[in-house]
Amino acid sequence: MSWLPKKKVVVPVDFSGESEHSIAVALELVADPSELYLVHVLFPLDNVSPGVLLGDMTDEKRAEAVRDSFDKLLQQLGVTGVNIEVLFGKPGLEVAEYAARIGADLIAIPSHGYDGVTRLLLGSVAERVIRHAECSVLVLRRSDAE
Repeated sequence: MSWLPKKKVVVPVDFSGESEHSIAVALELVADPSELYLVHVLFPLDNVSPGVLLGDMTDEKRAEAVRDSFDKLLQQLGVTGVNIEVLFGKPGLEVAEYAARIGADLIAIPSHGYDGVTRLLLGSVAERVIRHAECSVLVLRRSDAE
């Protein structure tokens, strides 16, 4: 199997600077932007969430806001022709399952480099993706790491 180019590359996006770096790296790994799949995962709303109780917040509205954020990010980066997807659930599992569903060759995911209590509280999405992915996973080192 050839390392480059990849036919389908999934990039989880949390709209941080690390996500922008991951998109740039992934674009170098594919022959065409249409082979790049950007995905953002939202936790589902609880029935007792304040926005749900007040009736002004829905998963559809949240997904639309994410799509708008994708549009702004891609315009800022000058990127067109990529695929975007908004999913609901646990980020690590959803990313791995999405990659399997579309037959991805690779998942390129940033590592935020949390450690200690922060990692314990936030968990590691990259670690969960590695554990559950059926394809190769490229974990990108923080762009500001020494």
